[in-house]
Amino acid sequence: MIFINITKKSCYKGNLLLVSPEYPVGRYISEQEMVPALKEEDKVVLDGWAAIALERLIKSVHIENEISLVSGYRTRMEQERIWEDTIRESGLEFTKKYVAVPGHSEHETGLAIDLARRKENIDFICPEFPYTGIFLEFRKKAPQFGFIERYVKGKENVTGIGAEPWHFRYVGCPHSLIMTEKGLALEEYIKFLKEYTDLERPYVYHSAEEDVRISYISVKGDRAEEIQIENRERFTLSGTNEGGVVLSRWKRH
Repeated sequence: MIFINITKKSCYKGNLLLVSPEYPVGRYISEQEMVPALKEEDKVVLDGWAAIALERLIKSVHIENEISLVSGYRTRMEQERIWEDTIRESGLEFTKKYVAVPGHSEHETGLAIDLARRKENIDFICPEFPYTGIFLEFRKKAPQFGFIERYVKGKENVTGIGAEPWHFRYVGCPHSLIMTEKGLALEEYIKFLKEYTDLERPYVYHSAEEDVRISYISVKGDRAEEIQIENRERFTLSGTNEGGVVLSRWKRH
């Protein structure tokens, strides 16, 4: 057996971090932890796994020459500048709808990417990324590569952010597939796992070759909790940034 200690620090690492108006970024994430989002786009950087998945997704849809990467990882200072500039140019009401308060932006995790249809003039705050043609195909394929459209129309009361068709978030598979199939925002997905799963009662996602057992584990105070994993069992552990971690365990049929 493999023994894993889960501590409070475990809550602040991983692909399922919930960063929202209610939950600020739980730990400082530096630019040194990031890599170019695409090999030829070194000005936009992302978390390493997110960058690999994005490149594969873009190549699978063959839209390398039709999209532009607008914004990936941002430092806190960059987010503060964008917040202040947008207030000055467009007013507070518009800014609150489309720009996260500094310290509460997914871009500060390196797991979010804003995309645009490639053209001469691109709006940095609200870039055009339509629901038609090759862009629609990108959306349909995104969950297969671990991405979700994070802020969709109709979920504004859940996310606290206006609909952003250009903003995609890496959460990893199979979480992206489950959220898409069930129509859940990240807030709703974590709430679902928190209410209905634990180590003894996982949610099981079935695929053609393997099952994934997904469990939410609450982290209480500073006390470490030890969990056991079978020696040959593939697994991932991700903090949620709201008081827990999600354990995913793969088992082939």
